[in-house]
Amino acid sequence: MLKQTILTVTEVTKQIKAIIESDVRMQNCWIRGEISNYKRHSRGHMYFTIKDEGSRLQAVMFAGNNRYLGFEPENGMKVIVNGEISVYEPYGSYQMYVREMQPDGIGNLYLAYEKLKEQLQREGLFAEERKKPLPTYPKQIAIITSPTGAAVKDMVSTIKRRYPIAHITLLPVLVQGEHAPSSIHYAINQANIINQFDIILLGRGGGSIEELWAFNDEGVARAIAASTIPIISAVGHETDYTISDFVADLRAPTPTGAAELAVPDIQDIMRQVKQNQLRLKRIVSENIQKQKKQLERYQRSYAFRYPVKLVEQKEQELDHLLERKKRVFDSILAQRLQKIQHLHKDLLRQHPADKINQTKEKVELLEKRLLNKMNEQYKIKQSSFLSLIAQLKLINPLQIMERGYSVVYSKENDIVKKVEQVHVGDNLNLKVTDGQIYCQVMKVEKSSKEEK
Repeated sequence: MLKQTILTVTEVTKQIKAIIESDVRMQNCWIRGEISNYKRHSRGHMYFTIKDEGSRLQAVMFAGNNRYLGFEPENGMKVIVNGEISVYEPYGSYQMYVREMQPDGIGNLYLAYEKLKEQLQREGLFAEERKKPLPTYPKQIAIITSPTGAAVKDMVSTIKRRYPIAHITLLPVLVQGEHAPSSIHYAINQANIINQFDIILLGRGGGSIEELWAFNDEGVARAIAASTIPIISAVGHETDYTISDFVADLRAPTPTGAAELAVPDIQDIMRQVKQNQLRLKRIVSENIQKQKKQLERYQRSYAFRYPVKLVEQKEQELDHLLERKKRVFDSILAQRLQKIQHLHKDLLRQHPADKINQTKEKVELLEKRLLNKMNEQYKIKQSSFLSLIAQLKLINPLQIMERGYSVVYSKENDIVKKVEQVHVGDNLNLKVTDGQIYCQVMKVEKSSKEEK
């Protein structure tokens, strides 16, 4: 009989745990399901079950991960959770350690987020080489955020505390809702058009993925990328990441953190100034000693021993320099005068009076051509009009009647065209050019076919 390897329960459990944890897919997976058996521990941890129609899975979300959760989970709520699958050794059961949770329905938003993130990354909008350096000592700071949120108060108070000499300009925007992306996009473009800011702080306080969605908008991302002014993105809390964070020149974990990254601490600057003052004093003192030694050498030099001869020599050099300066000046003046004369001649050639006269003659010629064309068109239209009048006269029934014709109407006021329309004794009305004739039919004769 072969010797069997006998394992303890702990060994089996550890081996199963190792197998699960070695699977990369199990270490970062998204699961959709319904919450049941929900319980929040006094220490802040959340214990619950994720289930669907066919199975259920134990789950835990520790306080460190659920601290900024934007809603309170409850039994029956459909959610999407992200985390890792592992084994809880004391009970030998596998469970999910949840890092992130969203109400179901936000899943589509997350997919859109991932799709846009991948697209912009391929285009190079996240590349480090295109990110602009931040100014060391910004004078003009633009803050793009909601004027009523806590984020603007945190950023303004931090900047004023750390670097009170900076000038802060608030560009108020909507930070959530349907019109928020266009509002943010417009503010970034306006800041660049104004072109007086050294840096832009863009952000808002924390919230759900839906509340932060304006900062996942493609238009906002492209506006950040196109900005010539460095932008620090500070959206939400430290665990919140938006597309704006990846495109911006620097991502801050919070609005307060953005203010700290944007400006130096004036206390540090003052300490540095004091150190520089001490260093400067030392350098000045060393230079004074060096200059003293230099002065001693000068005192022993030829200039101090024979000052009159040195002055005479320098006066002679000055005379030579003045003569040379005069020659150069005269040459430059002659060149300038010659250039002015050439320019004057060019100006006379380009005098506007000639162009005005030429243009006036051209306008007069065009007026004559226009008048001739108008007369030609008038004659053509007049001839056409007279022709149309002649044609109308040919078909005018009154003209026909003037040649001796009349129009016969029955008593029903119908035009009589055939003998079948009248009978002996009928009253007829004959219209002629100057009136009407009323008559009675005495006899009706129908013409033969040959007569027709």
